Amino acid sequence: METGKPGPGDAPSKPVFAAVIRPHRSLGPNGFRILMVLCAAIVAVMALRFIALGFWPVSGFLGLDLLGLYIAFRVNYRRGRSFEEVVLTPIELMFRRVTHRGQASEWRLNPLWTRLDREADAEFGLQRLALVSRGERITIGRELSPPEREHFADEFGQALAKVKRGY
Repeated sequence: METGKPGPGDAPSKPVFAAVIRPHRSLGPNGFRILMVLCAAIVAVMALRFIALGFWPVSGFLGLDLLGLYIAFRVNYRRGRSFEEVVLTPIELMFRRVTHRGQASEWRLNPLWTRLDREADAEFGLQRLALVSRGERITIGRELSPPEREHFADEFGQALAKVKRGY
């Protein structure tokens, strides 16, 4: 999550709050390569052992397991290209969601008519955030963990209240 706040005296079209929310990926490209090399080495040793014992078909299934692991990680990384963008100015709230396929959905709302709705669980923290404006409900911050969602909601809620008060 990247946020930015302008200073006082900025024009009404300048953002009061801006954030880009991206899915978290715990394993970077180098870690992925290392993991795949280690898994391939383990699979190769196991496959050679099974071939030596006469159970050669097992080595093919081990190769399929390795291929399945590779495909799962590639799908995971592809989905990591999605993001949500929130830009709040004194005259407009723009929310844009871009999927991993590049399909974009954009909502432009009047910040004076918009509120931030929070669904919290006593045990698990903030579970859902939504922008509500004139009967329309847009879920935001789906990729954030509950503590990150709480932090985002606090910052964005303060910026929205500031806009409603007239700066």
